[in-house]
Amino acid sequence: MFKALSARSIASRLFLSAAFWSILILALAGLGLSALNKQWTEANFDDQLGVYLKALVANVAVPNDEGKAAAQAAIAPQFELAFSGWYWQITRTDVNPPEIRASKSLFATQLPQLVAVGNDHGAILSGYAVGPGGHQVRMIQRQIDAGDDGRFLVQVAAPADAIQGQERSFELGLAATFLTLALALIGSTALAVRFGLRPLRVLREGVAAIRRGEAEHIAGEFPQDVAPLATEVNQLIDANREIVERARTQVGNLAHALKTPLSVLMNEADSMSPALPDKVREQTEIMRRQVTFYLDRARAAARARTFGVATEVKPVVEGLVRTYEKLHGEQVLTFDVALQPGLKFRGEAQDLTDLIGNLLDNAGKWARERVSIHAARAVERDSDPFLVAEIDDDGPGLDKNARAAAVERGKRLDESRPGSGLGLSIVVELASIYGGSLKLDESPLGGLRAILRLPCV
Repeated sequence: MFKALSARSIASRLFLSAAFWSILILALAGLGLSALNKQWTEANFDDQLGVYLKALVANVAVPNDEGKAAAQAAIAPQFELAFSGWYWQITRTDVNPPEIRASKSLFATQLPQLVAVGNDHGAILSGYAVGPGGHQVRMIQRQIDAGDDGRFLVQVAAPADAIQGQERSFELGLAATFLTLALALIGSTALAVRFGLRPLRVLREGVAAIRRGEAEHIAGEFPQDVAPLATEVNQLIDANREIVERARTQVGNLAHALKTPLSVLMNEADSMSPALPDKVREQTEIMRRQVTFYLDRARAAARARTFGVATEVKPVVEGLVRTYEKLHGEQVLTFDVALQPGLKFRGEAQDLTDLIGNLLDNAGKWARERVSIHAARAVERDSDPFLVAEIDDDGPGLDKNARAAAVERGKRLDESRPGSGLGLSIVVELASIYGGSLKLDESPLGGLRAILRLPCV
């Protein structure tokens, strides 16, 4: 049952759950009200019988026959009809055999006695019993001690059908009322579920429209519970579109980068130049580097869109610093590291290593004595948190125009230093894949400051 229910739609589950609990609550309320009504009806009926009981008690207490006749005359006329269901009986219990006076309706029969709990003489007992003709009656009785006149048991009974008829009438009215209320609640529940889940239907229609190519984003206003989901879906669509567009760009760039080496090889082959083997090796190496570069960018782009990945910054930076201290050991460089505790980059460890590593490598090549790296978490208004890493060196630095040229792929400002000229451009491109950025500025140490901004946890 529960497995079948879990396979249903959210609307069906909400509706069935609300309908079940509404019907259960109404049923329990109906049973409770029915029980209370039964108690009230019996108490009210017992009060009516109590009036007749008091008249009969007065009959016992009056010593003369005139008083007894007057007391008996106060009893209702239904006690005069044979087997009417209305009976009274007075039994003197202190003589043997007991003396019995009864209403004409008993017609030579007797009423049974109710069993008293304990020794509560003088109390009025009430309950159901089987009367003459096997019919159920509602009866009350009381024991009277008249002193020298004797002890008496006074009983009054009435047909139980009268109580049961009132109870059935009430239960029918209650059932009709609660049935109407249940239908109203079920109908209102269906409307509430349909209205409450309408934003989800709109969201589903929006996604379907995007899949059919009729829209680019999910449009419309949503309640605050659903709005984040719509936003996340739109961002996921944008990310997917960005990945596809970036892949197209990378393929186009790779094709453009391979055109020149291929043209050179074609020309050398046509001219039958003796230097063809050397030229093939030269151009093949260029093509290999280009293919490796764009494959690395494609892998980085794929990793950047992996959700739920976080990398601690401290171990990565400390490992890189130890590595570059050995690489630049002949320069006697000092690396100053200041990292905010618990700082995490929202991305792959390999990409963070490439980003920080290229900047530290570049700073180490140009620094005279000192390289520093500071990283901390920052939050701007209405934006996700991000980390800012500042890598400074005390080298010669760059002017504004040279800073812009330094981030161009393959651009080397000083051919005397080793490298391919791809380092800073790789940092720029990889940072942009993660939605970050790289900025070059003047360092307080006198050299170049690289300001790297990346998403963080």
